[in-house]
Amino acid sequence: MANIKSQVKRNRSNERRRQRNQAVRSELKTRVKNARDAVDAGSEDSPEAVRLAQKRLGMAAAKGRIHKNAAARRTSRLMKRANAATADE
Repeated sequence: MANIKSQVKRNRSNERRRQRNQAVRSELKTRVKNARDAVDAGSEDSPEAVRLAQKRLGMAAAKGRIHKNAAARRTSRLMKRANAATADE
């Protein structure tokens, strides 16, 4: 346990930031998973799910919750999958 006042405050702010980042990353995983499942199932709302996943990935990268290259990579993989599914139809 820290016994320096500034470090105690830093620990509190780090914990708040960690929880915020964790919530955002969890939502990202859920959105991407839902989009992947929709694309694989060929459902008609798959473009909307992909759009929402892309939007959240971009927002998370802009806010620094994930690295911008990680967001680009995940978006690219999702779009590659979505385009392959539409090409098969």
